[in-house]
Amino acid sequence: MSAGPLRLHVPEPTGRPGHATDFSYLRLSRAGEVRRPPIDVAPAATGDLADALVRVLDDDGRAVGPWVPALDAEQLRRGLRAMMKTRAYDARMLIAQRQKKISFYIQCLGEEAIATAHALALQPGDMCFPTYRQQGLLLARDDVPMVEMMCQALSNERDPLKGRQLPVLHSYKRAGFFTVSGNLATQFIQAVGWGMASAIKGDNKIASGWIGDGATAEADFHNALTFAHVYRAPVILNVVNNQWAISTFQAIAGGEGTTFAARGVGAGIASLRVDGNDFLAVYAVTRWAAERARSNLGPTLIEWVTYRAGPHSTSDDPSKYRPGDDWSHFPLGDPIARLKQYLIKAGAWSEQEHEETQKRLEAEVLAAQKEAEQYGTMASGHTFSPAEMFDGIYKELPEHLRVQRQQLGI
Repeated sequence: MSAGPLRLHVPEPTGRPGHATDFSYLRLSRAGEVRRPPIDVAPAATGDLADALVRVLDDDGRAVGPWVPALDAEQLRRGLRAMMKTRAYDARMLIAQRQKKISFYIQCLGEEAIATAHALALQPGDMCFPTYRQQGLLLARDDVPMVEMMCQALSNERDPLKGRQLPVLHSYKRAGFFTVSGNLATQFIQAVGWGMASAIKGDNKIASGWIGDGATAEADFHNALTFAHVYRAPVILNVVNNQWAISTFQAIAGGEGTTFAARGVGAGIASLRVDGNDFLAVYAVTRWAAERARSNLGPTLIEWVTYRAGPHSTSDDPSKYRPGDDWSHFPLGDPIARLKQYLIKAGAWSEQEHEETQKRLEAEVLAAQKEAEQYGTMASGHTFSPAEMFDGIYKELPEHLRVQRQQLGI
């Protein structure tokens, strides 16, 4: 008996403008209920962790369960300040873009815990291969001054990349921050290759690669998993599932019937799914994965479940494809508010200190912006010499470019 004509399934989000999102698709676990396996767990034995959700902070602001990290109050306060600083930095850069001082910007609003906690859990010398929403990796540490980061966004005379990259596509070898590429998924294969090279040299440095949920549909994602599994590369493979790849819901990339973490298990890689808005969970799982890599136990794939609270970029209008108040209803909440609640309950923070810290950080960011703008903006003009477009490209300038440089009279 015929079942009728064949048809394709096209995934749809559970919410659209004018229709509230049903977030039940997220498959949440209760805080503290997901087990913490030994560091040498077999990848095939992590299947349940790839389907569950590691959480430490509960709704009442308590840290519960086996994943509670050994962090003292000052380390947690530092983490909260790092998230607040990242949000304040993003807010100023967004305003600068609207004032036409920079051409383009991408916020990480709502995702601050992932990059900041991850950065604090790694060691100096480890190399991150980020995408364009991990500026918190830099802002959580002291390797790179904000003024320098802003000069890159402003494309001015102090831009360390000399205007050759879009704003927020930073490159800082000294800070373990590999050049960001607008071509997505390349970060995974680069991270795996760097980690393999570290092992070949007999070093103890590990790599951390970053990708979004949408980019898991790229072939580079699967190629990276194969190499990481076969050679047991010392690498952490981060999938930031913020629910939206520009205007495309995460289900289009394959997140509807299964989890992105489950793909790692199928490739022979230890995999976990984690609450990306829980600073404590992010720190704990990153430390676990880093120890596993440093102990020659192979790679770990982590799916960080979070929500892109703002537009995909300053060129995007999310009100066209999702409810305008989605973030306020996201079940995992605001990462800053959650860690703040926990610290206040622990007696290590207060509303007054939070307000004072917010004002101090905003003043710090504004002062950095004023200093950076002294070297030029998109609105006020640049001071780059045209000659600089020929510098740093070739060891020896080819004849045809030498002629072009002469023709410019420089």
